[in-house]
Amino acid sequence: MNCATPKQPKQNEWTTENFMHRARQRRPNRMPIRASAWVPSLLAALALSAISIPVNAQEAASTATAALPTSAATSAAGPALSAGATSTPPKTPAAQVGKLPLDGQVRWLSRAALSGMLANMSDAALVSLFKSLDPLALPRYLKNGPNGYPSYEFTMLRRERIHGNWPDQADHMLVRVTRDPLRVYAKWLPDGAHAGQEILYDETARPNEMYGHLGGVLKVFALWTSLNGTLARSQSRHSVRDLGTEYITQQFLAEGKKFADAGVTRANDIEVKTIDGARVVTFTYETPSGQPAFYAKKEILGLDLRRPYFRTAESFDNDGKIFESIVFQNIAPKTFDDAAFNPRNPAYNF
Repeated sequence: MNCATPKQPKQNEWTTENFMHRARQRRPNRMPIRASAWVPSLLAALALSAISIPVNAQEAASTATAALPTSAATSAAGPALSAGATSTPPKTPAAQVGKLPLDGQVRWLSRAALSGMLANMSDAALVSLFKSLDPLALPRYLKNGPNGYPSYEFTMLRRERIHGNWPDQADHMLVRVTRDPLRVYAKWLPDGAHAGQEILYDETARPNEMYGHLGGVLKVFALWTSLNGTLARSQSRHSVRDLGTEYITQQFLAEGKKFADAGVTRANDIEVKTIDGARVVTFTYETPSGQPAFYAKKEILGLDLRRPYFRTAESFDNDGKIFESIVFQNIAPKTFDDAAFNPRNPAYNF
């Protein structure tokens, strides 16, 4: 607890007004793309039912995603979030940060992360630091963002429990994303589940549909499918629009008021872990009621040590069973030309 904070935050400061964001406006359908191949209806239904990145089956999480103002989350990125960006380390020792006012703690975190100071701290020092901070310091730091890059590429490991089944093997995905407008290319890599699948999404072309194919022999059949269609729910609760570091962070912020209302203002546990090569500070949040009021009964979120977003997330249901696991591995800002989101790109298998 902070003993020397001059001004205590209001109880409802972690509110929808502070952390929810207005829905972003979708662009009109301007550049429709033709499917390269169509198949008989039975095979089409099979492909559509199995293609991944479907719409989020939980309304609360979908609302959080729809509320994310992508341009606001990334517009400040620029030089401040470039791969080689640096900052002068803060002068206040980590052991004294908890005595700073809330705004001072947030500024300290930003400079310590960007300068590499956080990444160089020991596990014990990191745990002690985050336990000493004002409960609002972490959400304020994340809210200030940016929570991602305007244009970037990453690899990720993803597992979800669908229809009660936890997969033996994670999806290993390569993803390319641009924001404002939102465009996504994703490929399932050979060493993961559903290897060979590919999808494209371009909100300027068909905002309510994605284009893709399965792996294996079915990769020759590329199809359009609705983001909200019932046939597009076999592998994930989430929409293609959820792909990226922004989603997890913004979902956490969107649930802030519910956490506060339930009396959860601090993490139940704080640890430092290395998860699939990513060293993160993990924050465990448990809610009294769990689902359906909250996205999960328990969340374990792993904070990146250099940027204001979560690198890892694990979600548990009311029975204590994990139902979702996400790990962002390599994350790098990149610029893409139009070919990166064109199904006729010869590097793709559409």
